[in-house]
Amino acid sequence: MKRLSPLALLTLCSVLAAPLMAAEQAPELTGCAAKRQSISTQIEQAKAHGNAEQQAGLEKALSEVTAHCTDASLKKERESKVLDAKHEVSKRQADLDKAMKKGDPEKINKRKDKLAESRKELQEALDELDK
Repeated sequence: MKRLSPLALLTLCSVLAAPLMAAEQAPELTGCAAKRQSISTQIEQAKAHGNAEQQAGLEKALSEVTAHCTDASLKKERESKVLDAKHEVSKRQADLDKAMKKGDPEKINKRKDKLAESRKELQEALDELDK
């Protein structure tokens, strides 16, 4: 019985692991391939919801991406967005510093909110850079 138990345990583990291995996805797509996949997914969702106008727009976007997207141009575009976002954060920080010197609590809170928003946009741009 002891010899059967390890064999049974191994068989059980193999049976349970098979669906998990099948569920593993291929390495995550990046660059233009990821962009095409994202648009294709959105097209399928538009079809499922019967949104013909959205589907047509997405199909046009997909054809544009397929025709013109290169990983190098996409990376350059995303790097540009990161630089713009960094510039915006710097500008908002300067605005906040200026408001703090004046001491107006209402302006300080408004500037803090805008700075937080700019930092969020910067983080989103940095996240996109890695895709």
